[in-house]
Amino acid sequence: MSVSDVYNDVTLYITAEKFYLEPKSSDELLVIDRASEVVTLERNSGQIPPAHSRKDFCGLLGSINLLAGRYLVLLTQRDLVGYIAGHPIWKLVKAELVPYSRSLLHLNNEKLVDNNAYLSMVEHTLATPSFYFSYSYDITHSIQRLHDISPDFWQQSLLERADSRFVWNRHLLEQFQDPNFRRFALPLMLGFVSINQCVVNGRNFMWALISRRSVLRAGTRWFRRGIDRDGNVANFVETEQIVESGEGDRSSFVQIRGSIPLFWFQKPDLRYKPPITLDQNLDPQEHQSACLKHIEATALIYGRQVMIDLVDQVGSEGRLEKAFKDIIGLLGHPSARYEPFDFHAECRQMKWHRLAILIDRVSLDQEEMGYFLILRDGTLMSLQEGVFRTNCIDCLDRTNVVQSMLAHQNIETVLGRFGILRPDQRLELQPSFENLYKNVWADHADLISTQYSGTGALKTDFTRTGKRTKGGVLQDAVNSLMRYYKNNFNDGFRQDSIDLFLGNGKTISPLAPPPGWRYVTFPSVLLVATAMFIASALFPSEYSTECLLYLLFWGGMMAATAYYIFQYGTEFVDKPKLTAYAS
Repeated sequence: MSVSDVYNDVTLYITAEKFYLEPKSSDELLVIDRASEVVTLERNSGQIPPAHSRKDFCGLLGSINLLAGRYLVLLTQRDLVGYIAGHPIWKLVKAELVPYSRSLLHLNNEKLVDNNAYLSMVEHTLATPSFYFSYSYDITHSIQRLHDISPDFWQQSLLERADSRFVWNRHLLEQFQDPNFRRFALPLMLGFVSINQCVVNGRNFMWALISRRSVLRAGTRWFRRGIDRDGNVANFVETEQIVESGEGDRSSFVQIRGSIPLFWFQKPDLRYKPPITLDQNLDPQEHQSACLKHIEATALIYGRQVMIDLVDQVGSEGRLEKAFKDIIGLLGHPSARYEPFDFHAECRQMKWHRLAILIDRVSLDQEEMGYFLILRDGTLMSLQEGVFRTNCIDCLDRTNVVQSMLAHQNIETVLGRFGILRPDQRLELQPSFENLYKNVWADHADLISTQYSGTGALKTDFTRTGKRTKGGVLQDAVNSLMRYYKNNFNDGFRQDSIDLFLGNGKTISPLAPPPGWRYVTFPSVLLVATAMFIASALFPSEYSTECLLYLLFWGGMMAATAYYIFQYGTEFVDKPKLTAYAS
């Protein structure tokens, strides 16, 4: 085990005064005073007193301060995903919170209820599919970034050298950032990891897909849109495709996605699709300044970028697309090229083969930007010198389809370079691998979409099968309805959960003010009116003029109440409580 590896098999001893964390592979002992919260590192010389209880766990994720005091956050169950460069990569299955405080008697009833709500938020975030980690490999960096670093980097702990954009429990680990605690602090990444052993033409190779979700401007679909003043965009995801030959040659191809880098929002108000609104209260220079910060930050990390914009070029999406295009033109940044493609207009009536038009248009860019390639003997053959930045409105469904096609172009090139594919062969004629490839990208779409919108992705039938199907359209309709419900009635809680977990929101009590009178009255009236309408329709003593009047009255009450509910729709939406609603 390297000196920077994190302990993966630890026992927690709980006494009245202290926590003792004892790794089974070392004589180090992490001691936490439950009252003062002071953390110390000691040599284990048998000083652990008789404990009230003990608990085996497989990683320290940190601690979090709630109304009842601080809680220790432990990783208790994990699943092996696979190996990258010989290092095991794991997925979090279950985590557990252990309170520092010995009782909750210091809380009144209101604070006890709120503390339980905060506990639910932390548990909800930890249950988000899926968190990944490694005890010995830094999965927050692409293999190109890992190659292009100084030797001092490897002397740091996993937490110290991790890319801070992708460490989701950095706030939780604040208590354990002392370099002395380096082997206890386990960084978590939220996103997607799939590692597959494949065979084409009798040759073995490993193919992996890794997506890393940024903690900057993190949140849910309608409560985190656009950009902030620091140039961070919502739903920013870095996706890396890794191919490793059986002989040890390795390649990497990175793409990114992120919300349109302007100040815009879509406030949920019970409408199926709230209006897309570009913030007109800001000076145009503020839009330009934030967009420039975003472009320069991504250029510093990834090099030149082709900004593929898949939004509609008509309607409210069209107005946003035009604003984006105009600002990119005004900035004239040498590292950014704008590439619009009206996905819905080009592919209407299931003409999805027309996506080849876009892939052909950017094929020269893909060839010029290249990909990372290092041979088994350590010889560096090529670097990736640019990146595709793809977005639609949500950076989910359309984005994933296009990213999977760009990645397919890359892997076909790489397998040819490795001699696995012959020059006259096309990868789509390898049915076994093609089926795996399409299903992994569809699983990727579902997971990234679930993390942002609360449901699986749309259009995954095309990703899985290469064509649009009626069954896929039906499944999209179901997912769209689920998105509507969750985005309107669940996402305030989900946004609070993310903000609390990342340290963006502080615990408050009372957590929620009493609801307004409309929140209680209108749904109650609608419920009564609906029940009476159904009763009048199904169980009349006789179908008479009086019965019809009843139906008209209750039907009118239903329509009027529903109208007013939608008129005051924002009052019925589940809004976040820990941070600004319109942020």
